[in-house]
Amino acid sequence: MQTQLIQEIPLKIKTFSVTGASPFFKALGHPLAVPKMHKLIHTLSSFQSVAIYDPLEQAGEVEALYDFSRVNIAHIFVQNIVKVGGYLFGLEAKPINAIKNMDVDAIFVTAFDAARLTAQIRHFLPSHVKIFSLDDVRLPDEYLTNPRNYLDSLNFATNFVFFREENGQHTRLVTANYWAGYNAKNIGLWCCLFDSDGKMLIQWKEELKSNVHTIILDSQEISQRFGLERFTGSLFLHFTGAMGHDIVKYALDTYGDDDPVLSCTHDANAWPADLYAGLPAPRKGEKVLLWVQNSHPCPIPANAIGLNLMGSTEIIRFDRSIAPFATCAIDVAELLPGAAWPQQLEVHAGKYFVRPRYEILYGDKRSLIAHTNVERTDLKGDPGIPTLASLMGKGYILPAPILPPKRWKNIVLPTPMSTCQDNLPLALIIYNSQGQEIAHHQLGKLDRGNIKAININDLLVNNNNKEMGEFGHLELVYDFSQGGGADGWLHSLFRYEDTISGHAAETSFGAHIFNTVLVYKNEPQSYAGRPPGLSTRLFLRLSDDENVDSMCHLIYPASTPWHAQSQTDLILCDANGVEIFKKSVQIPCSGSLLWSYHEMFDKSQRLGVGRDAYIVIRDATCRLFGYHGLIRGDQAFSFDHMFGF
Repeated sequence: MQTQLIQEIPLKIKTFSVTGASPFFKALGHPLAVPKMHKLIHTLSSFQSVAIYDPLEQAGEVEALYDFSRVNIAHIFVQNIVKVGGYLFGLEAKPINAIKNMDVDAIFVTAFDAARLTAQIRHFLPSHVKIFSLDDVRLPDEYLTNPRNYLDSLNFATNFVFFREENGQHTRLVTANYWAGYNAKNIGLWCCLFDSDGKMLIQWKEELKSNVHTIILDSQEISQRFGLERFTGSLFLHFTGAMGHDIVKYALDTYGDDDPVLSCTHDANAWPADLYAGLPAPRKGEKVLLWVQNSHPCPIPANAIGLNLMGSTEIIRFDRSIAPFATCAIDVAELLPGAAWPQQLEVHAGKYFVRPRYEILYGDKRSLIAHTNVERTDLKGDPGIPTLASLMGKGYILPAPILPPKRWKNIVLPTPMSTCQDNLPLALIIYNSQGQEIAHHQLGKLDRGNIKAININDLLVNNNNKEMGEFGHLELVYDFSQGGGADGWLHSLFRYEDTISGHAAETSFGAHIFNTVLVYKNEPQSYAGRPPGLSTRLFLRLSDDENVDSMCHLIYPASTPWHAQSQTDLILCDANGVEIFKKSVQIPCSGSLLWSYHEMFDKSQRLGVGRDAYIVIRDATCRLFGYHGLIRGDQAFSFDHMFGF
């Protein structure tokens, strides 16, 4: 391992932004495009003199993802005169009209849908010049929602999944064809599975129906279907025919042959980022593994990624390379042997991989898997946030469950999630299930590098809060009484420990403005359309094992007073999306509801829906925030935040 205090040099691609993902890097790095690109590079290498024409300023990303060292590149040409004199592929860029004076055998246009761009310069080129473009690496039209605009983001509704079938541990992805709810008619799913070395093991298509229905990919079933012995790697998903948006959401369960193996985590977030945060340091007796899934067709060079303690500038670099599409487990203690809970780590990812999972190994065969979050590098302090209280009450709220303290220990660890957060000025509010505030704790202006974990159970005992009842929830909110700044990107890690089984689960998420008709920037967030988002549609996956129950904690947070009660429907659907049963519940404003599938629906109702059923949580009156998990009696449980659509 290597310590470096050098400037970050991330992969030169455009990925995450507040408006969504750039489809160009997805198009270049799609597993079906990779062999075509390698073939194109081989063809170009057969010419004595090749020119590259970069009309849309995309050549830098091509250069970042692929090795052109075998190609005899003689000239670089650009269309934008501002880019003349810049350097690409080690050569100084010239204006494209200068090509008529150059002797080249082939020209490579670094653009898709390049016919018009090529026609503009064809009269400059001698008749013998061969013309190539990125259209040579296009996916077939059957994979495209909009073939007329190749870089339409809907053409690349893709994501990566951490997928494992090894050593008695299995993974199960559950999602839904929610695009059917946006009137998509011909949704398809193409999958390919890479092993830990980045080798493609298998590719296949899943047959999907035209209505909203469950989609389940289980590592055991896939292993049996294709005769695979074992694997730990990346499952790449490409949904074709998507409508509405290009975001692939899913819940991922990890389960094992042994009862203590059980955890769940959210989707991978399809945008490789510069930084991730929220990675906890190990406790005594724990091992923390960071699972890195290379998301590109180029290797991750040695020392390109690393870790540092939150608040420190000393980056410890991982000194081994990771092959294209390979998956690698990094032992946190090997890089930072002195790091210990409640310290937390930043992951310097350099845009090489999607939001990574981490795995905590502890106790007798016990483990949990959770995910880090994107640490924003583009934010600055927002002076408008401290003024929100007069119109938006609590403003930004980060809600989280308080599971029954008689059984679970509830722990909160605020996590800086943007590079501009030198401090977090916070308060913690505790509510019982009926929406009554029973405690308000000023946490002060927390220093970025010195944030302590908060044991909610201890707070309840110390305050003698008998009004708590069986369960409730907490809200982290901004509190500027001791100074500090804010950017709206407030996050925290929440850890839950079962005192009966010794099992634990971790989840993390960020704050939003909830349930007010007033709008601030893009809040209250809306899944579709402009803000405010004032309704709920959440997906709850269910276990097919009658010995495993599904648990759900619904929270009704409100920045300002809203409807006194929610009007929430719990709609039980079969695998084909047909509504079988519906239960209606009411949650008080600022209250919560903790329930389980087996309690809410009796055995005859559960057996009536068959396998692969799911529940849609629907409310047209307010925005609820939900957490879900599985519970295997007194043996193990899992817990993470839900996804909506």
